[in-house]
Amino acid sequence: MTEEKQLKYDRAYLKMALEWGKLSHCKRKQVGAIIVKDRMIISDGFNGTPTGFDNCCEDEEGVTKWEVLHAEANAILKVASSAQSAKNATLYITLSPCTECSKLIHQAGIKRVVYAKNYRDVSGLAFLKKAGVELNYLPYE
Repeated sequence: MTEEKQLKYDRAYLKMALEWGKLSHCKRKQVGAIIVKDRMIISDGFNGTPTGFDNCCEDEEGVTKWEVLHAEANAILKVASSAQSAKNATLYITLSPCTECSKLIHQAGIKRVVYAKNYRDVSGLAFLKKAGVELNYLPYE
């Protein structure tokens, strides 16, 4: 695929991740993730509480509850419970991954991450780079 065509697809999938993030009940940040393999969406996720829990993501002080799952973790867990594999896939995410999610991304075999905004701690990106994962910063237009 040409670089120009890849960029067109990257923008489209990232816009889809942005829309998916709007499904989150979190007030502080709404993050969306899409996992694509062989130009097919194989999983999606957004940040929120585990299945069966109250959808409120923040406590009374506005602090995110510890049990909230990040968008990329939700997408990876969804793949894990399916017949699909994320090996050699691309993760499109609206916010760069934290350190914990970066470990999941690497272990899932995801080889490329396209993200629109930097998380406050970029240690996760440094880990992924060290692990050989291709990183592409693609801010919203």
